[in-house]
Amino acid sequence: MLIIYKSKQMCSFILNKKQNNKDMKIPFSPPYIDDSVISEVVDSLKSGWITTGPKVKALEEEIGKLSGAQRVLCVNSWTSGAILVLRWLGLKPGDEVIVPAYTYSATAMAVLWAGGKPVMVDSGEDFNISVEAIRRAVTPRTKAIIPVDIAGFPCDYKSIMALVEEPEIKAMFAATSDVQQQLGRILVLSDSAHSIGAHYEGRRSGSETDIAVFSLHAVKNITTAEGGAICLNMPAPFDNDELYAKMRLMTLNCQTKDAFTKSKAGGWRYDIVGQGMKVNMADVNAAIGLAQIRQYDKLLAERKRVFMAYDKAFRNCSWAVTPPACTADKESSYHIYALRIKDITEEQRDAIIQEISKHEVAVNVHFIPMPMLTLFHDLGYDIKDYPQAYQNFAHEISLPIYPQLDDEKVQFVIDTIVEAYNKIVGA
Repeated sequence: MLIIYKSKQMCSFILNKKQNNKDMKIPFSPPYIDDSVISEVVDSLKSGWITTGPKVKALEEEIGKLSGAQRVLCVNSWTSGAILVLRWLGLKPGDEVIVPAYTYSATAMAVLWAGGKPVMVDSGEDFNISVEAIRRAVTPRTKAIIPVDIAGFPCDYKSIMALVEEPEIKAMFAATSDVQQQLGRILVLSDSAHSIGAHYEGRRSGSETDIAVFSLHAVKNITTAEGGAICLNMPAPFDNDELYAKMRLMTLNCQTKDAFTKSKAGGWRYDIVGQGMKVNMADVNAAIGLAQIRQYDKLLAERKRVFMAYDKAFRNCSWAVTPPACTADKESSYHIYALRIKDITEEQRDAIIQEISKHEVAVNVHFIPMPMLTLFHDLGYDIKDYPQAYQNFAHEISLPIYPQLDDEKVQFVIDTIVEAYNKIVGA
């Protein structure tokens, strides 16, 4: 059955509705598990070695090749990776880290767990952190900036890296640790949780800043069920090989022998040489990501196919704001399709989502700004100070996007969104 929507909102295109759509269920973000993933995991299980070992090392190498990072260290989550980096940086009470108000809570939580103070700033209309807001927030206590690649679209790293090198900004910098003294400026730690495979000025995400951290969580483009990857690109005089070895030791409680070495006959004696963490990745987890990343070009192309189908449809709707994806110097990883709807309230957005859910299409919202969450509100953050972050949130609906979505399912999602909008806001 062909249905033509011609609403006064000027959303006019042909929708191909099939009779079996009533039975269609669209989950939001299932993991991509094919025979190669299963085989890689089974290989790990059969090897008799399932914790940190050769598959973790192989995954680190593959992420290094994809990202262009000088060294890559896999850990058990993005959050623990960011905490590890900030602890290495030597945050002291009162030290500040600039973060966007519009991001997942882990960005600021990592700062809190590392002993620092998150300083939240507003976003731009592209969802990403405002560079001018960063500039206004810098003080002598600022030790790091954590930009976040929302939905997989890279931040303005050229401007951010230039900002931390400006003479007046560097002159303001006051080191409180040996690492900070050696760096001599604010560290840029990019939250690349969404952006593995994205492009920025001819390079891949993970190599644009001092350090980047990918998430390999179950819903991400590449997953290890739970996991993260720290990408090291520290400038001279830092040695990234030495830094990798130091941080790897920190992931294993600063134990001088890893489990494999310690398990060898006669190899039981070890030492603890620092206050480390237990945040290493296991081989059985790395196996999932290893199989996926070896076919990532194909998987990324499929994500882009879904993204562009949405884009083509919603560009015909005067009420839709399509998300940024590709500019002269940036290309997204197509992690999320962050659709925004013009001139609606937060309550109308929620009603649209409720209507969509009646048709078994799972959508999401990325993100609830941190000042709206109880923890951060109780710490004194107020959403009124971040008007663009609130506008981005109140109008946003994240659509499902993953390789398993065939064209019929994509069309069903589009149909469902349009119908829900028309029902709630009015045709």
